[in-house]
Amino acid sequence: MPPARPATPPDLLAEVLRRDAAAPLVTQYDDATGERVELSGTTVANWVAKTANLLQDEFDVGPGSRVAVALPVHWQTAAVLLAVWSCGAVVVDTAAEDDGGLADVDVVLAAQDRVTAIEEQGVDELLGLSLHPLGLGMTGYTGAARDFALEVRAHGDHFTPYEPVDPAAPGLQLPGLELTLGGLVEAADELAARLGLRAGDRVLVDDPAAAEAGPVVWLLAPLAVGGSLVLCRNAAPDQQNRRAATEGVTATLGLGLDGIRELGRPASS
Repeated sequence: MPPARPATPPDLLAEVLRRDAAAPLVTQYDDATGERVELSGTTVANWVAKTANLLQDEFDVGPGSRVAVALPVHWQTAAVLLAVWSCGAVVVDTAAEDDGGLADVDVVLAAQDRVTAIEEQGVDELLGLSLHPLGLGMTGYTGAARDFALEVRAHGDHFTPYEPVDPAAPGLQLPGLELTLGGLVEAADELAARLGLRAGDRVLVDDPAAAEAGPVVWLLAPLAVGGSLVLCRNAAPDQQNRRAATEGVTATLGLGLDGIRELGRPASS
């Protein structure tokens, strides 16, 4: 009998670990800083577990909790999203920072450059992320937000939710889109097929494409086919062909490179 299809996003990560935990899963570039960070499936899972323990133990995040994620495409964003879903909670929209749209969330995780604007909404529970390539803390910040990098390291490397995660519980709420935790996996499978993702694809994604597509496309759909990610912030166009060759990229999202499939586009005749 074939194994059951993963029921929730954390199960997709568990499949990756069973397949090849040591292989690169997320490689992060930032052409503004020159950084390159590569994380195996094991390392990503470790960050997911630590983040989930932080959210559960310090912020009581669990089924029914609403968590806002105000982060760009980044390896830490991938870990945060999977951690929220590991707790059985729902990720909600953070686009409307100036209209009180965050007043009803339980905790917000935000990039440091967005923390001050979010604080002005009166958010009580706020974690700021520096997005430093080595996971270091925020610098030059004196507000009340807690520093994700400092907080997360104190938490365990393995995670068990206090309550079982229900695939029928809400998983993502965006304007015009609501998906359950199980629906996220179903949507990832559907989108992977529609986009032409193949088993084991190594997918190059830049930040504009990821912001437009959303996390089901840039994160979960590649995971659903056992793929891996090359994430690029502040991408320099003249670097992308060389980068794709160096990283063994087999497909791109929102980026046309010679000789590499662009997901969602028909192949040239």
